[in-house]
Amino acid sequence: MPIESGSCASARQAKQKRKSHSLSIRRTNSSEQERAGLQRDMLEGQDSKLPSSVRNTLLELFGQIEREFENLYIENLELRREIDTLNERLAAEGQTIDGAELTSHSTSQLSQKLKTTYKASTSKIVSSFKTTTSRAICQLVKEYVGHRDGIWDVSVAKTQPVVLGTASADHTALLWSIETGKCLVKYVGHVGSVNSIKFHPTEQVALTASGDQTAHIWRYIVQLPTPQPTADCNVSNQLTHSSHYLLLLSPGFSLVSIYCRLSNAVFDLKQMSGEDEVEFSDKDEPDGDGDGSSDCPTVRVPLTSLKSHQGVVIAADWLVGGKQAVTASWDRTANLYDVETSELVHSLTGHDQELTHCCTHPTQRLVVTSSRDTTFRLWDFRDPSIHSVNVFQGHTDTVTSAVFTVGDNVVSGSDDRTVKVWDLKNMRSPIATIRTDSAVNRINVCVGQRIIALPHDNRQVRLFDMSGVRLARLPRSNRQGHRRMVCCSAWSEDHPICNLFTCGFDRQAIGWNINIPALLQEK
Repeated sequence: MPIESGSCASARQAKQKRKSHSLSIRRTNSSEQERAGLQRDMLEGQDSKLPSSVRNTLLELFGQIEREFENLYIENLELRREIDTLNERLAAEGQTIDGAELTSHSTSQLSQKLKTTYKASTSKIVSSFKTTTSRAICQLVKEYVGHRDGIWDVSVAKTQPVVLGTASADHTALLWSIETGKCLVKYVGHVGSVNSIKFHPTEQVALTASGDQTAHIWRYIVQLPTPQPTADCNVSNQLTHSSHYLLLLSPGFSLVSIYCRLSNAVFDLKQMSGEDEVEFSDKDEPDGDGDGSSDCPTVRVPLTSLKSHQGVVIAADWLVGGKQAVTASWDRTANLYDVETSELVHSLTGHDQELTHCCTHPTQRLVVTSSRDTTFRLWDFRDPSIHSVNVFQGHTDTVTSAVFTVGDNVVSGSDDRTVKVWDLKNMRSPIATIRTDSAVNRINVCVGQRIIALPHDNRQVRLFDMSGVRLARLPRSNRQGHRRMVCCSAWSEDHPICNLFTCGFDRQAIGWNINIPALLQEK
């Protein structure tokens, strides 16, 4: 009996050895049964004290282990043959592949390397093409230099003569000739940072909000100078920069919000120290040729001062018709005033944290306020007896601004690096979301062409349409563009020279000419 078992085992092993060189991985049930019978026959000839049930279980387990190893061995042989075939094909080119390198890990690395190389090469081509196209469509026309600190807001007059207005942390608001870049009027009535400026819809009157906890309404009279051709506006208006400011970054604060807090704290420090004048950090810097605000007419006294807030007034705007004004403050409220009497009509409460911006509808009695509580609210004053409010939730960080557009749409920007387009009839979710790589500051929408201008903390200005498609990025280099964070943007659609303005922490405002038909055609 043992002799017969040995001869059978030898025959089966020889047969299995021949089968092991086959490329087929699958095995028949008859071969598995033969193998199990062989193992049982071999164990039956050995002395064992294990119960038969336990021995059968062990045999089955060992058989499964052996089949797994055999499958791996056959796969290895198949891969080796494929390697040999590839080496024969590549022998003519002098290239070979080592079998040890042909693993799933190395293959994925090679694939990733090829993808990275391809993407890098194509990205350079596409980037260079986009840069050339962007410069041709978006051109820097004029730089407005004269402020001695960061510029928070920029606005364009709605009546003739059309002038540019800027609000700065240097406690002043300046009016500029768009064509010549010359300062026309300087307003010095505030004793704190001037955080916003808006022009009256029909009169030569401006509304400014300040860190001195007030909003001022003041009248200006300007006479536009005759434009003179300049050889190079970029050289003549070159701005000398300084590095006196150190910003301490912390989670939840963008660059704008940090410096805004620092600049608006000047008024509180002045009150505590009893000083009559606030000395600026760059007081010792000589005034360059670009400082055109030193010899322009100065307005020192407002027509009306709005004084109901208990904190910094961060923004203000006119309601349709210009008979009422709304202000937004760090005291978490927005106030509605009667312009003629300066009386407080309504105090709008509900935000949980400081307000950051307010905006009014161009044709209806609607107000939208944004806040650090990650929301913005729509206030409806169309019905004198009912003042409804709607809360829009969708951002995860401070809502830096929310503005009206044509129809029933509102566009909001946030420190969470997104811009969202909303339908006033559906507040649950935005109809479009734009994701960027930097915090978004005070946005503005070209109403006629439905183009959104996005100023960023990272010195970039990008243009998107209302559906979220990126149209262009304004040119920026060491020679042109903003050199520090961009705080605000403003469109002037009908102006023949500059139809977009931006301002920033680099103390300058810039006028751009955007070829809108070409921009939309590139889309």
